[in-house]
Amino acid sequence: MIEMKNLSILEKNIGYKFKNVDLLKKALTHTSYAYENKVESNEKLEFLGDSILEFLSSKYIYKNYPNLKEGEMTKVRATVVCEESLYKIANKHNFSDFLYVGKSERMHQGNRKAAIMADSVEAVIAAMYFDSGLETVEKFIIENLKDEIKIASQNVGMKDHKTVLQERLQINGNVDIKYDIIKEDGPDHDKTFTAEVKLNGKVLATGEGKTKKQAEMDAADKALKML
Repeated sequence: MIEMKNLSILEKNIGYKFKNVDLLKKALTHTSYAYENKVESNEKLEFLGDSILEFLSSKYIYKNYPNLKEGEMTKVRATVVCEESLYKIANKHNFSDFLYVGKSERMHQGNRKAAIMADSVEAVIAAMYFDSGLETVEKFIIENLKDEIKIASQNVGMKDHKTVLQERLQINGNVDIKYDIIKEDGPDHDKTFTAEVKLNGKVLATGEGKTKKQAEMDAADKALKML
């Protein structure tokens, strides 16, 4: 039997009220809780939600960024349809307060683990689809990812900067290139990261971005310009 939680608060957070609240409960049920309580977990919903998320984000990118090439659209989608972005969504809407996790997971703050929270977002997407169709799901996905997509589309070329820097620095032989995140600013759902890139222990440049990857790419880009 699934424990009682006030899921109406979560429904208010995500801007959607379920007609069948059992779908939402299932979407929030981690395998650890399902095993202990002999109920169905959210794994199958997560599987479907992943595909729905990829399709609808692809559709949005295709329609709203016509100047991007196929490879660039793929890179943008990969940047935003990832654990980091989904974790931000889960944090933004306080999913951790409503997740059903087993006793051991609860003791180790499993309801706040990035992977578990990100997976629950995909499961909720599938639950919303079964409850009311693609249109509702599309609204939820775009509202939560459009800013990330915009940033990724503007920085799509940054995906190559680390590779180019590595090639430039290793032209005369192997060297030690390392990236470190040295600073995080802002709330969990809207962080700015600062990264530095080092060559043989010496700092070459620092960069910023809304994700760790973007911060590292920005650092690599600045290092290239200095070279």
